[in-house]
Amino acid sequence: MAMSTALWSFALVVGLLTLTPGLDTALIIRTAALRGRTRAWGVVLGIQTGTLLWGTLTSLGVTALLTASHLAYETVRWAGVGYLLWMATRMIRDSFRGNGHVTQETAEALAGADTLAAGWRQGTLTNLLNPKMGVFYVAVLPQFMPADVPHLPMGLLLTSVHITLGMIWSTVLIASATALGSWLRKPHARKILDRVTGIVIAGFALRLSVSD
Repeated sequence: MAMSTALWSFALVVGLLTLTPGLDTALIIRTAALRGRTRAWGVVLGIQTGTLLWGTLTSLGVTALLTASHLAYETVRWAGVGYLLWMATRMIRDSFRGNGHVTQETAEALAGADTLAAGWRQGTLTNLLNPKMGVFYVAVLPQFMPADVPHLPMGLLLTSVHITLGMIWSTVLIASATALGSWLRKPHARKILDRVTGIVIAGFALRLSVSD
């Protein structure tokens, strides 16, 4: 496979994956609408940091251990399930309190300050505690590696394609959510957004808990 063919083919695969609504989409939209652009971009950078780490480790052959070791996979999987359920429970619980405003306790525990660093920590944790990302890269990345190209540089190049597409799509999501921010921050709308986001995250956690 020629390098140009590998890049375009991989871009198509991860492009479709990026556009598919899921955990990252829900988290970015909610953060942009309710917490602001700065924290939302922190979440995006955290998610892409996780993607870069998964791509790097896969290129080095390290993530193969995740699929080979049942204990390693189960440890990451259940840590991810617990973290996602914790986030979802707090979002849904607080949507039923008062006027839908997040309590001080939840704001500190769930979100922290509305800073780039706080968003980055949340995005990175969400990505790295999802072992499916590691399994995806182990299964897919080698398929787009030309035989005569060093694995690490090529793996990082392919990963950068994924990150670039993710950043472009995140820009669209943040701009859209910010434009609707004043409406989404209204108590009733915020309740709905928190419940929908919480259900999406809880659903992802449950799906992760029953996956093999």
